[in-house]
Amino acid sequence: MLPNPQPARRAAVKARSLKQEYEEFILQRIEEFKDQLTRDELLAIADEAVRELEMGTEDQLVLTEVLVLEHVDRLIMRRLNLPSYRRWRDRHVRLRRAQREATHWGLEAGTPLQDLVARLEEGDLALVIGSGVVPAALFLAAHDTEVLFIDSALSAVEAAEHRAAAEALASRFQALVVSLDIWFPEVTPALTVLDPLVLGEFDPGLRHGVLETLKGRTARGGAHLVLPSEPPPGVTPLAPEALQAYYTGWMVERARRSARGRWFLAYKP
Repeated sequence: MLPNPQPARRAAVKARSLKQEYEEFILQRIEEFKDQLTRDELLAIADEAVRELEMGTEDQLVLTEVLVLEHVDRLIMRRLNLPSYRRWRDRHVRLRRAQREATHWGLEAGTPLQDLVARLEEGDLALVIGSGVVPAALFLAAHDTEVLFIDSALSAVEAAEHRAAAEALASRFQALVVSLDIWFPEVTPALTVLDPLVLGEFDPGLRHGVLETLKGRTARGGAHLVLPSEPPPGVTPLAPEALQAYYTGWMVERARRSARGRWFLAYKP
């Protein structure tokens, strides 16, 4: 929960150890490789694993399915030349440090996300809506926030998932294909980041209904950040100012006149 609109020190979030993150990285790369193989190719690797195990056991070990599967993974690690823990750790620490800077994602250095992420607590969920604000989702995930990204287009969801995986953020990032005019996931976000382009295609009545659902699902003391993205050619975006009227009773904070983006924040009472 976001206890107040003033910057504060973030409550301690239980971060996974680097060893856990490394194991997840290795497992993910192995599974991605397996998914690209045919059944015959995978069986050939299994046969190779059995031969190597039989040569090294000197009849002192009974081969089990678990042992074979573990050795298959080791063979794949060798084929992919996956890094050792130490080499991965050195690179990962540098990468994560860079990812926690807004500019790494093309966000403005003065984005309100900097203050918002500092006030999220363990267990808080950030809901990010619209392909135009994927950078905001990844920035939040880099700060160990649990993120749910939704978009109505499967291609946008798959692209976001692939980028999260490439940036080693998949463990904090979940993505769903959702048509907001039909269904809304059973979540209670502390922070919602919304691209107004998502609502531009709805008529005023449907737009009102979607926003009321979003507001109703938001945790008390939570916030909505309406963050405009660059519209596609030929598309006239819905101005953020047009959405402010839907937040009567919420405390609204607007971008400074000098700011490049026309974002606004609304805090639920």
